[in-house]
Amino acid sequence: MPTHYRGNPQTVLALDTFIKFTRAASALENRLFARGILAHLTPSQFGVLEALYHLGPLCQGVLSSKLLKSTGNMTLVLDNLEKRSLIRRDRDPQDRRMVTISLTPAGQDLIQTLFPLQAQAIAEELSALTPEEQRTLSDLCRKLGKGQTA
Repeated sequence: MPTHYRGNPQTVLALDTFIKFTRAASALENRLFARGILAHLTPSQFGVLEALYHLGPLCQGVLSSKLLKSTGNMTLVLDNLEKRSLIRRDRDPQDRRMVTISLTPAGQDLIQTLFPLQAQAIAEELSALTPEEQRTLSDLCRKLGKGQTA
């Protein structure tokens, strides 16, 4: 659905592009979630497990930053993962403000099982685009994410 705003053409184009971009991202995420691969995890919980799986133990602030989540939201996500014994929090004895988040063996097993399935599902969904279109979209998303201007 395009924008109904009637302003200068550059603003209308920007709004139209934004609407299409956010709708496409939401639709893709919804289709991936509907596949049921995440095994009763939210996308945020899966993101935490995936980050810890690929990057190793991280402090909560770094994890929040990498996943673009507020620290308050991240606390809730981590609380729920900890209740399921998928992660553990270790407080630094020298600096009690520093809490390192790590996968438990159960968390490691779960993400090792789920990640390849989710990666394959993502590949299938993105196969609607040619490899060259995927590279172009990737480049455009990186540029937009970094806030670079044309």
